[in-house]
Amino acid sequence: MKLYSLLSLLFLGVLWRSEGVASSSNDDVGRLINVTTFNAMFKYQKDPQCPSQGFYSYQAFLTAARSFGKLGFATTGKLATRKRELLAFLAQTSHQTTGGWLTAPEGPLFWGYCHIRESTEDSYCKADPKWPCAKGQKYYGRGPMQLKGNQNYGQAGKALGLDLLKNPDLVAKDPVVSFKTAIWFWMTAQGIKPSCHDVMVGKWKPTEADKAAKRVPGYGVVSNIIGGSECGSGANTDVADRFGFYVRYCKMLGANPGKHLDCFFQQPFTRM
Repeated sequence: MKLYSLLSLLFLGVLWRSEGVASSSNDDVGRLINVTTFNAMFKYQKDPQCPSQGFYSYQAFLTAARSFGKLGFATTGKLATRKRELLAFLAQTSHQTTGGWLTAPEGPLFWGYCHIRESTEDSYCKADPKWPCAKGQKYYGRGPMQLKGNQNYGQAGKALGLDLLKNPDLVAKDPVVSFKTAIWFWMTAQGIKPSCHDVMVGKWKPTEADKAAKRVPGYGVVSNIIGGSECGSGANTDVADRFGFYVRYCKMLGANPGKHLDCFFQQPFTRM
């Protein structure tokens, strides 16, 4: 009977995983957020005004996130740290894909994950022998992070084992790949910028130059990494939108957002 019970529990564990239910691991991303909360965050992504029409599903996110679990995405540190990183990622990608407007139903912070493709669809091709642009392809923003430029598509593709230079639209057609590119960007240092992951888990330590530029640990630096052109000129709606999503999501999960939420007066990293 004991052996039978043990085998039954093991079978149920496999079944739960196959059906997309959160695994029993304490650091599994699925334990931080369930499908009901996820869908409530992105309440209007299936609205007729949102081109995404549910493209950014909970299961696609979970599959992508789990593939980065061993690298530390939303699995690093104590529970509070893991929650903050997860919510920071969801907030930043909400802003990147927002379809909200000032008078939108329930306000703009309910309209994340609305867009898949950047509206302009420019080529964003820079001459680079390491990451050459493929004939006829364009590297405009796609996916949760709005991955942009042949260099980013090339690097993300190499990391994921995909040829995104030849097939950049895979980021707009396969939701798991789409989320994976966003998490890759999140986990990867961008030139002189630290990775968003390192900032949110407390690994990034500001230099004296960072401190002089008012770049201090907190969610605001993540906004600076992703949208630096919005920073350093005082209060503005784009930066407010970025931390607005974050504060809303933190309230939903009972998480402490921490300090230094904006980059209003931080110098962008590009001004170093």
